[in-house]
Amino acid sequence: MESKSTGRFTLGRQSSLAPREDRDESLRSEVLDGSHVPAEIGSDIRLMYLASEGDLDGIQEILDSGVDVNFSDIDGRTALHVAACQGFAEVVELLIRRGAKVDPQDRWGSSPLADAMHYRNHEVIRILEQHGAKLPVVPTHAKIAREVPEYEIESNELDFTNSVFITKGTFLLATWRGIEVAVKMFGEDVMTDEDKVSAFMDELALLQKIRHPNVVQFLGAVTQSSPMMIVTEYLPKGDLRAFLNMKGPLKPRLAVKFALDIARGMNYLHEHKPEAIIHRDLEPSNILLDDSGHLKVADFGISKMLRMAKTIREVRPLTSLDTACRYMAPEVFRNEEYDTKVDVFSFSLILKEMIEGFLPFNKKQDDEVPKAYASKERPPFTAHRKKYPHGLKELIEQCWSEDPAERPTFKNIIDQLLIIQNQIAQKQRWKVRPLKVFYNFEAIWKKDNSNPSSRSSRSSRNLQ
Repeated sequence: MESKSTGRFTLGRQSSLAPREDRDESLRSEVLDGSHVPAEIGSDIRLMYLASEGDLDGIQEILDSGVDVNFSDIDGRTALHVAACQGFAEVVELLIRRGAKVDPQDRWGSSPLADAMHYRNHEVIRILEQHGAKLPVVPTHAKIAREVPEYEIESNELDFTNSVFITKGTFLLATWRGIEVAVKMFGEDVMTDEDKVSAFMDELALLQKIRHPNVVQFLGAVTQSSPMMIVTEYLPKGDLRAFLNMKGPLKPRLAVKFALDIARGMNYLHEHKPEAIIHRDLEPSNILLDDSGHLKVADFGISKMLRMAKTIREVRPLTSLDTACRYMAPEVFRNEEYDTKVDVFSFSLILKEMIEGFLPFNKKQDDEVPKAYASKERPPFTAHRKKYPHGLKELIEQCWSEDPAERPTFKNIIDQLLIIQNQIAQKQRWKVRPLKVFYNFEAIWKKDNSNPSSRSSRSSRNLQ
């Protein structure tokens, strides 16, 4: 039977769900090791001290003396909680081998697995999950309500009964509170991979900041249980890639309308303060069509927040090339510093594809395309010149300039697209107006000749 104490263990890392001031290690100036455990404390609390120091021999000895391995202090914390917080994988294995329960919860509802995840102790996470540990559903009562994110969605609220994969197989369709939503699910392996955990947290932090009609809306996330999920609005009309595959080349009027939607969404991201948001994966599969016929930018899995007037230098592995590489700026492929202008380059190729009706460099293999861009080659213009309204081809060429500094901002792109859109609308009006004039004359003639008195009056005038 698990024994309890009226004492409290206060050294090292504390419960991930304890009040923040209790978790602040800077308040804990006392540092002990196994050789300096106060002699006057009980053997039960001593076990927790030894676990916090990673003292395997000491733990073996004290457990052999009869101390309960599942002893918990006044806060419900056990030696396994302590070892999980500190990241001592060997201590965790020893305690479990000696009979420690893998899922005890402290007074705040945190388990050893939840603590290990909070402190990103990946080896401990792996061991606990191997022994059947599961994340508890965090209660939302007043004591810890402030610890649960406002956007948190309980996993049992999501109904996957009729679930199917959507948008490149990245998102699942689900029902939440009576509406269909898109759910990006992260597998169990995410919590044991530091890079994947970091990517999840980055995407979540970014999505919370975004609110724009041309950007897919973030609805919430599941972070307090496993698997973790990100929930966004579901757009049943699919992505731009599927639309182009079905429709082929678009009429200039529709292509410019769609280009404005993309540019407005991207301008919002690039103008975000205090950090610009670089999408880095702008391509037709990541642009969705809503019910009103407008486009929304989506999928921020590899996006980055960037301090204004700075650049990023980051090696992006090209081991799994697909059609997305056809929209990659040459500076990214060459592993050079880059900024928001990589999205402008991608945009130019999407705009050209909407006019032409086929992929950039459609006759090249996927792995050949980035090399072509890096050697200053660009896809040829093959559509009839009438498909490109005045200024549109020049805009595309500006956007894919070799020098990122010469590429326009999305604010400038919007201004130029509006001019082109007005020119198209003006030409449409001139095409319609002469027909209306002709039809008006024809109606007058018919009306005039259908009236006998008007015919007789004209005849008398002619005789005179």
